[in-house]
Amino acid sequence: MNDLMKDLLHSCRSMPVVNIEANQTILAEGDRTGLIFILIEGEVRISKRELEIIRLTEPGSILGEMSALLDLPHTATVTTLVPSRFYRVDQPDFLRNNTDICYPLAVLLARRVNGVTNYLVDIKEQFSDQSSHLGMMDEILATIVNQQGEDPQPGSDRDPA
Repeated sequence: MNDLMKDLLHSCRSMPVVNIEANQTILAEGDRTGLIFILIEGEVRISKRELEIIRLTEPGSILGEMSALLDLPHTATVTTLVPSRFYRVDQPDFLRNNTDICYPLAVLLARRVNGVTNYLVDIKEQFSDQSSHLGMMDEILATIVNQQGEDPQPGSDRDPA
């Protein structure tokens, strides 16, 4: 576990702890709960449209933060794979009032944006000589990199949402 996650878990030590059995959905895609879970121990699967995206076991992993921060429905489903323990955040102003958690959360979100941006640049390089919907990659990258407060507009040609 890295120092950032240790600091995050230390900052959360006064929060309520919940124990959740294996194979339980704690956040469901499309629901609006306002909840944030921080993994203490266990393993979870994150899936979108029933497709597994990733499994997480690292203590300090934050779940539900995008929905809570953007006041949007959850973008993925989180299911426990083994009995798991979490800190549960259900106060609406928790992030505003607890700056100790904001830095680790900002680093996590920055890593995600960096990863997605690098992936999209790689796709653009691979398909730059082909004319297709991938020609929109410049527009997509500019939107991701320069987003300054507008609400995101999910969807695609396959799923206009």
